[in-house]
Amino acid sequence: MDTNEKLIEIKNVEFLYESTEEPGGSRVLKDVSLDIKKGEFLAVLGHNGSGKSTLAKHLNAILVPEKGSVLVAGFLTSDESLLYEIRQRVGMVFQNPDNQLVATIVEEDVAFAPENLGVNPQEIRERVDYALDAVNMSEYKEHAPHMLSGGQKQRIAIAGVLAMKPDVLVMDEPTAMLDPEGRREILETVKKLNRDEGMTVVMITHFMEEAAQADRVVVIDHGKIIMHGLPKEVFSRVEEIKEIGLDVPQATELAYLLKKEGFDFETDILTADECVNKILSVYQSERGADND
Repeated sequence: MDTNEKLIEIKNVEFLYESTEEPGGSRVLKDVSLDIKKGEFLAVLGHNGSGKSTLAKHLNAILVPEKGSVLVAGFLTSDESLLYEIRQRVGMVFQNPDNQLVATIVEEDVAFAPENLGVNPQEIRERVDYALDAVNMSEYKEHAPHMLSGGQKQRIAIAGVLAMKPDVLVMDEPTAMLDPEGRREILETVKKLNRDEGMTVVMITHFMEEAAQADRVVVIDHGKIIMHGLPKEVFSRVEEIKEIGLDVPQATELAYLLKKEGFDFETDILTADECVNKILSVYQSERGADND
């Protein structure tokens, strides 16, 4: 993240799902305010029903607030006349890639959205090549999407969004249906787009190790933002996170348990390497004390 420029501004947003079972409906977002900066990789966490997916759908006007406002590059999402400009800037990738694949050949699938926008054929060719290269899938351009692995399908779904040339990539649990290898592929792709292309990424996830690699983490519970900050800051609050039914990265969990046992450990450890280095440091320190 190399800028403080606000790309998306969410101000005091309230959202209500109408319900025949609940008089007055079910309020899913409650006075949510959040700024998303240009070039940022933001992870959003929350248990099922917390409101995180509802928030994601507000970022490109799939949903609009009942109260409050969402601004995308200065465009108000509740203004229907601005829908084209907003969705040009914010692309969405969902949990199941099969729901976003529409063609029988990979490159035709990636070209689908630009073609429907009336982009000229030469530019479509350039956009397709760019998008497939960005997700490391160029060699599969003539393959059938349904023959690909889950991780490869999701990368094609991402390429289809990239061909729209958005400023923001919003991903709603894009790895939830994938195996560990597929999850690794998608996370590497997302980090590459953020790092090398400068793309703003908002990733809804329930995998803590994924969130730990973001620039910033936001935690939503019962429709409210209850924590936000650097991954180290958020995940160091182990007991608070567990109280709302979420986990922390495995390395953080181990550090937390060792600290409870009286070892000199902090809970801002996020990765296995950090944990191993700290264990070695504590071991060498205590060994040195014993020798004294």
